[in-house]
Amino acid sequence: MVRACGLLTAQKEPVPLKSIEVELEVRDHVATVVSTLNYENKENKPLEAVVVFPLPGDAAVCHFSAKIGQTQIVAEVKEKQKAREEYDDALSSGQQAFLLEESDQSPDIFSLSVGSLPPGESASIRLEYVTELAVQADDGLRFCLPAVLNPRYQPQGSEGVQVTSVPASLVPYSLSFSARVSSPRPISKVESNCSLDPLQDLNTDQTQATVKLAAGHKFDRDVELLIYYKDVHQPTAVVEAGQASAEPGSLMADSVVMVSLYPEFPQSVTSSVASCGEFVLLMDRSGSMSNSRISSARDTLLLLLKSLPMGCYFNIYSFGSRYEHIFPKSVEYSQQTMEEALNTVVQMEANLGGTEMLQPLKHIYSQPCIPNQPRQLFVFTDGEVWDTKEVIDLVKRNSDSHRCFSFGIGEGASSALINGMAKEGGGHAQFITGTDRMQAKVMQSLRFALQPAVVDISVIWDLPKEVSVTVLSPPITALFPGQRSLIYAQLSGQSSEAAEGCVTVKYSLAGHPSENQLHFSLRPAEDTGLTVHKLGARTLIRSLEEGEHRGWQDTKVKEKVVQLSVQSGISSSLTAFIAVFNNNGEAIQGPLLHKNILKHDYVDCTLSPYQDYEDLQEPSLLTMGYMYADQESYDYVGCTLNPYQNCEGYMDADQESGDYMDCALPLDQDYETSVSEQQTRDPLLQLVSLQEATGKWLLDPALPTALGKTNEEVEKSKPVLANKEIWATILALIWLHGLKMDSKNEWDLLAMKAASWLRAQNAPWVTECVEAANLLLGCSVMKEALGL
Repeated sequence: MVRACGLLTAQKEPVPLKSIEVELEVRDHVATVVSTLNYENKENKPLEAVVVFPLPGDAAVCHFSAKIGQTQIVAEVKEKQKAREEYDDALSSGQQAFLLEESDQSPDIFSLSVGSLPPGESASIRLEYVTELAVQADDGLRFCLPAVLNPRYQPQGSEGVQVTSVPASLVPYSLSFSARVSSPRPISKVESNCSLDPLQDLNTDQTQATVKLAAGHKFDRDVELLIYYKDVHQPTAVVEAGQASAEPGSLMADSVVMVSLYPEFPQSVTSSVASCGEFVLLMDRSGSMSNSRISSARDTLLLLLKSLPMGCYFNIYSFGSRYEHIFPKSVEYSQQTMEEALNTVVQMEANLGGTEMLQPLKHIYSQPCIPNQPRQLFVFTDGEVWDTKEVIDLVKRNSDSHRCFSFGIGEGASSALINGMAKEGGGHAQFITGTDRMQAKVMQSLRFALQPAVVDISVIWDLPKEVSVTVLSPPITALFPGQRSLIYAQLSGQSSEAAEGCVTVKYSLAGHPSENQLHFSLRPAEDTGLTVHKLGARTLIRSLEEGEHRGWQDTKVKEKVVQLSVQSGISSSLTAFIAVFNNNGEAIQGPLLHKNILKHDYVDCTLSPYQDYEDLQEPSLLTMGYMYADQESYDYVGCTLNPYQNCEGYMDADQESGDYMDCALPLDQDYETSVSEQQTRDPLLQLVSLQEATGKWLLDPALPTALGKTNEEVEKSKPVLANKEIWATILALIWLHGLKMDSKNEWDLLAMKAASWLRAQNAPWVTECVEAANLLLGCSVMKEALGL
């Protein structure tokens, strides 16, 4: 076999991509991204290259241009089939052409066709998109430049584009990345998962700064920036003037306003938690969840199960090529059912094959809801599904019966899938990358789920009588404390520059009517580059697409999407960017060499730690590098896996069962040592594992070990008349509050449950137990801090 390295085509020839330059401009919470891709045809024949790459799922692609030699052409947005025909016609007549289109299966995958590049010629392609930055749990604004396009798991027999993955660390092209950040509020800091040069402030009030990647960066992971502003929760409204050359009355001709709101909830509501609910946890156990990911998932499920309130119901599903559930239907939460679930959780491995989420979701939604127990669905996945739109549509159809909280794990998790499920399910999305702790983010979402749902949400506009409003955003379906809500609206009519508008969001929370109001000037902002219009158009296009994509029964809606996409210059699922060079009337000579970049038939593969590892028997998947593939059966053999991957040594995949045979686990991943030793290494998890479902701790021999004390020390320090369970529970709470405050967001809910149990006992000697526990553990925690 031929050993090769880097990203090759089906003919095992180098990809013609030479370099990528990315410029990021962030204004408050909106990012404009300009990527320049430089190609060179080193062949002696004309070249066609097709590149598949990821973009954020909610990005508005608004510019595409190409430059060959000294000639530059800006692409036009046209109906997709028409654009494809123009592209094919151009290539067949010997012209140069470029086609950029969104995948039919998922809005976060794009394909770029570079057609008829002459021998020895270079081409520079410029791609621009705008997107809003999501607010993280710590109030940072997250920007992610996707570098990893994980394989989209595709069941055999299904149709659609096959997406495979090759990391850029082995690809002979370079990346340069720079960012400029500006905001009305001072910039506190900028952090990244990659090495950065120091932040350069551009003015004295720290409202403008630049930052760039340190030299030598390998594009082997997503580039993630976290931007922190002071007073980030300030509501804002930006009015942007329309385009003078646009058709009168159209979206691009009128003004557009972007309203950013941060609803404020009473402390009494945000600090309370519900004592009911049906909690359905859906965990990805496909091959790529192996090692640290499945271990972290087990720890997270432990924390979740210990934090659930008495009186609720729950069930745990796991999925891969098939799905499993612990109970036939959701069961009432008790010590017995919690222990039964935990006994299954500690044995969970990443051994269920591929990533098929649709069937378990259908089964969950087919189960009748439990009266007075609102259903809360938690979905964890690091893989990719090929039918993203179908999954999101299923969540949307069932949005009246549940809330969906989604978690994207690791590099390359589909933003379209994770954000789409949470948005349509009225829940909240989280991304867990790099060194992020899954537990902290999941517990934040559990707190959201335990709080009363916000209902009866309405938006009321108060504008001058000569101005009318058309809301572009879909109705707000969920509000959470500290989380931003965005509203885009088209403003028609003329008003004086001194005029003001007002928007009010009304809602009901825990039976109490509430409202948040924002007054704003109708004077247009300066030098915004039509960014607000582009995002408003993207929002309306996505809303129309999501409502009608199932067969596009409504021809008028389809026509409206195409018209809006063409007028605004924003891509959609029904349109594409097309650019054709006429070559001064001269046809390019020679047979056209076609190169599909990111194909699956690579040979002789040594796996690397950077790549997510998926179900080997599926043809839609490519691990990193090159692998011998039997094109008839799609079995992959002779594959040496890296120790960081699912298996070490040689592997064979049984096509019928998906079982992996002759697979030697790395020594540090031997299952016998995984669960008990993990909890021994982490005293917090060990202590949590000892808590009862009611919230109390028993004076178990394992408790002193978790606390770092001996049995004799714990027994000797106990007040003589104190109840053993009261003593054990107060010991655990003092240890958490005194020594583990840096992890409070992980154990806060289970500590609240423990304090609730203590209060219900109405027991004497609580004060004495608190004093004795502080003395034993060397802490100084006040009784009031425990919630007693």
